[in-house]
Amino acid sequence: MRRAAVCLVAISASLPAHSAGPIDEAYIRSLAAPGKTVLVMEYYDGEQKVTGRKGFASASGFRAISATEFRVDANLTVHLFGIEPCKSDMVNLKEDFAGSCEDYARQGLETLLQSPRVIYCRAFVSETGAQAQDATCYGYYNYPGSLDSIDMLEEQLVSLGTHRIATRPDGTPARADLNEAEVIGRKGYGMWADPRVAGQ
Repeated sequence: MRRAAVCLVAISASLPAHSAGPIDEAYIRSLAAPGKTVLVMEYYDGEQKVTGRKGFASASGFRAISATEFRVDANLTVHLFGIEPCKSDMVNLKEDFAGSCEDYARQGLETLLQSPRVIYCRAFVSETGAQAQDATCYGYYNYPGSLDSIDMLEEQLVSLGTHRIATRPDGTPARADLNEAEVIGRKGYGMWADPRVAGQ
């Protein structure tokens, strides 16, 4: 947990603001509840107006079920939009990891899901009611005396090299707002420590 806090402090200082517009950090902090992890889904229309909101709370937190998804309840899974693991296998000697890209990315997501007090997700209104919903999510992390931070999960995962930006069918990046985060990751973090990944 302490390792995750140190990583978040180091990375968050280097990342740009999300291009979709600013988040209300005071509002996100106000959602925190003692002894629980709170998750709020907000739905936006094409004019970026909030059209709906759903709230959840868990005493045990939320768990990754794949490299890019975590389960909220029996009827809702959140899919982090626009990021993916590398393909096949990878090796990172500094972290003593050798195995599948999927497993490595899932561990990265699990680490970020271990200790947020609040997870705040934004999705298009078209996702409302779907069992698996594409979203962009932020975590509010609070370690008294050392860290009080709200970070986009996708930025953190890409900059740490557990994930990379997914590509559209035409080969363009699915998330141009994460380009700077991937530049950080490509300096040798995570998957990028394995030269085979750069050639994919």
